[in-house]
Amino acid sequence: MIFQRAVRRELTHSAAGIFIALFSIMVTTQLIRLLNEAAEGSVEPDAVAALLGFASLGYLPHLLSLSAFVAILLTLSRSYRDSEMVVWFSSGLSLTAWIRPVLTFALPLVAMVGVLAFVLSPWAVSQSAEYRGKLSTRKDSGQVSPGVFQESSTGDRVVFVEAIADDSSHVRNVFVSEIRPDRLGATMASTGHQEFAENGDRFIVLQEGRRYEFAPGSAEFKILEYSRYAVRLETKEARGVQATPKSMSTADLIQVELPTHRAELLWRIGLPVSAIMLALLSIPLSFVNPRAGRSANMLLAIVVYLIYNNLLTISQGWVASNKISFEVGVLAVHILMLGTLPLLFYHRIAVSSFRRLAR
Repeated sequence: MIFQRAVRRELTHSAAGIFIALFSIMVTTQLIRLLNEAAEGSVEPDAVAALLGFASLGYLPHLLSLSAFVAILLTLSRSYRDSEMVVWFSSGLSLTAWIRPVLTFALPLVAMVGVLAFVLSPWAVSQSAEYRGKLSTRKDSGQVSPGVFQESSTGDRVVFVEAIADDSSHVRNVFVSEIRPDRLGATMASTGHQEFAENGDRFIVLQEGRRYEFAPGSAEFKILEYSRYAVRLETKEARGVQATPKSMSTADLIQVELPTHRAELLWRIGLPVSAIMLALLSIPLSFVNPRAGRSANMLLAIVVYLIYNNLLTISQGWVASNKISFEVGVLAVHILMLGTLPLLFYHRIAVSSFRRLAR
């Protein structure tokens, strides 16, 4: 009992340190990407913190799984280096006796990975898409700064205003450039303001101005003088945020039989299953010969981790392209790793027994 408490405490401390390091790297990387988007104007600066939070929730299942895998590897490797495993085996205990304390430590993390994969991560993806849509809508809604050319999110309209009234009720000296498939247009007005239609559509209403229209590649153009001209703003909010398999809830995802949706469901199922498989695989992979190099086992463990994740990605792609069935995609990779697990345990136990007999 004392031993198991000590092992869980060491595993917890190792996992916490590894998770903090990995989480810091992830947050820094995502922050740099979002700040770059903010500098380019595709994301507003005040939205960076919210988008960073949504992105962090999406990466948490992978970070927790990797943290548990590395923590178990480091803890058991230290036991080999400090010759604690010699005492362990000399006491008549096998390597499989580590399964219980490792599972006791890993199962709460696996449960957290499952909650994140099935509930929180899809919610974060949908909220991020909705938040970006609202930001784009706000950008399309004519909230421009005086003296700045403001392009719409669709790229087919550019608006320029020279000055804005103190109460933001109207603007002065407006220029609007529009690109359409059949013609190009440039509209100028001395004043303008915004109005809402009964159905909620937003319009830019220009007054006392002139509009030029011409077909691309043609020398002919039309000049229209008007006293009032309204331009409707097409917003993403009016069309709604399009749902994707990544942003759909798991309950909705199960009801859709399309290959892409089956592939996303396969990936969500694979996250907690792979987390517990990696925890078990780390036990035989943690072997270190104190008289030899100390990094060989870590290199092997990294290779196994990469192979496992790549196989999951390949199976997801094959299910999405309808090359294999959903059932095969879910079971094949995990059964392969489950079949490898007893072989690794047998090999490590056999090697340890041979070393003891050789002495």
